[in-house]
Amino acid sequence: MKFTKTNLEDVIIIEPAIFGDHRGWFMETYNEENFLENGINIKFVQDNQSFSAAKGTLRGLHYQLNPKAQIKLVRCTRGAIYDVAVDIRKGSPTFGEWFGIELTAENKKQLLIPKGFAHGFMTLTEDVEVQYKVDELYAPECDRGIVWNDPTIGIDWPMDIIPVLSAKDEKAPLLKDADNNFSYGE
Repeated sequence: MKFTKTNLEDVIIIEPAIFGDHRGWFMETYNEENFLENGINIKFVQDNQSFSAAKGTLRGLHYQLNPKAQIKLVRCTRGAIYDVAVDIRKGSPTFGEWFGIELTAENKKQLLIPKGFAHGFMTLTEDVEVQYKVDELYAPECDRGIVWNDPTIGIDWPMDIIPVLSAKDEKAPLLKDADNNFSYGE
């Protein structure tokens, strides 16, 4: 596995080693020992999978408040997405900044998103499946969001369209108005 740092502290691109032959291919999507060797000590407790039928579906920007904040390890297993992490830790030198990457079934890249970051993705193809591991169970009382097109964040989404959104995501607040109990350095 290859671990690559991004412009946002602790947001890491993970590229698994792929072993192929005439039958197909094999890869490890998670290996605790490799993660520990790279300074990442996480106990994952839940795996999630989503399906989006339409190209241009946008899910996010989502996060859970403390004490139920989640680390996410995200990968696309069918189709392609543009995956985004936004630093929402108050006092962080990169507060409000974002990182985006294309995750596809073909490139097999994964994105590790730490606590204190909002997460979202836009589907770049039809019939997209996304799988992600989390280190904390879903807690609806802590579930929060930020509007996908907040101008202070300025995410450069790859498609200039009106995305397919959930009712919850349509009503999400701006970052400045969002419920947020994250502080840098905690």
